[in-house]
Amino acid sequence: MAGASPRSVAYVCGTFDTKGAELHYLAALLRAAGLEVRTVDLGTRATGAGVDVSTAAVAAFHPDGVEAVLGGDDRGRAIAAMALAFERFVAAQDDIGGMIAAGGSGNTALVTPAMRALPVGVPKVLVSTVASGNTAPYVGASDICMVYAVTDVQGLNRISRRVLGNAAHALAGMMRFPVPAPATPDRPAIGLTMFGVTTPCVQAVTRALEADHDCLVFHATGTGGRSLEKLVDSGLIAGVIDVTTTEVADFLVGGVMACDEDRFGAIARTRVPYVGSVGAVDMVNFGPLATVPERFRNRNLYVHNPQVTLMRTTPEENAAIGRWIAGRLNACEGEVRLFLPEGGVSAIDVPGGPFHDPVADAALFAAIEATFRPTARRRLGRLPYAINDPAFAAALVEAFREIAV
Repeated sequence: MAGASPRSVAYVCGTFDTKGAELHYLAALLRAAGLEVRTVDLGTRATGAGVDVSTAAVAAFHPDGVEAVLGGDDRGRAIAAMALAFERFVAAQDDIGGMIAAGGSGNTALVTPAMRALPVGVPKVLVSTVASGNTAPYVGASDICMVYAVTDVQGLNRISRRVLGNAAHALAGMMRFPVPAPATPDRPAIGLTMFGVTTPCVQAVTRALEADHDCLVFHATGTGGRSLEKLVDSGLIAGVIDVTTTEVADFLVGGVMACDEDRFGAIARTRVPYVGSVGAVDMVNFGPLATVPERFRNRNLYVHNPQVTLMRTTPEENAAIGRWIAGRLNACEGEVRLFLPEGGVSAIDVPGGPFHDPVADAALFAAIEATFRPTARRRLGRLPYAINDPAFAAALVEAFREIAV
């Protein structure tokens, strides 16, 4: 709206032709909380009543124009086209202080790409009927707050009023009470990757650097690595200490905590200072023991907890992992340091540990050394320590201090 302060408007988004009562209810609660509100219709059949931004206005942001979104008979294609148009619409707005939406699977697919594109920290709340299932495809590496709708988003009743009301007030609270600025000047942020079996290393690195850096630790669960790289791409992280690259093992072997093909891509694109290792690539992650695929049942399995089962990687798998990591790092033209812990790549890959396998580790290291292309800025080193030895953490810290700007 004209005259609005930057990042101050609450956007209420959804298919107003089918969810108008619920979305207008959200908007009314936000206005009653003192916020300026803009309603945005994402319906692909008709424009709802009383909205600020029509479906046609959003659809016009599609690269192929309004006709690519509206007027067709294929609902799935129309939703996908509107999602793209809405993402581009959102990118063109400079006053979004928060966003809220409500609906079923179609509306969830419509709004979440645009929500994911908003900066981390901009409040995003989504009331959805699919929020109690697998939300990873919707949330991705963003900070979307998903609220399970309990009943379908179809009319206002004693349940939906409370759930929608709580969601609206949550957004209002986030927007009206911003996080206070730190008392001390911001330190440069660095991202670190950690698993339970690499925790001592990451904790030692953090202790050594936290006086001068804001240390952001990411759990290497697949989503964690993508979150780290999203912040790198956004310019919010000034350096990376990638201790734990286990997500690559899941990606190549078929585990449940996999990265994607763009792992290390943000490092290459931004040339951010990077110190890395091969933490926890000795394992592939699955859920409870009963969920391990049949083809892996005779492998070396370790029950980490009732919900996580680990599988030891073989020499052949380690060679493939090593080639993949080195190949991706070869595309990085910034300062890169990769260190190989000869004493073991995790807490359980040490003498006496259930995953101790010197042959597999040797295959990993040999594949990396054969593939890695050293340059003046891209260097590889072996260290005679296990990954959680204090001396290994100290080497990572020393290397990072040498290359950090």
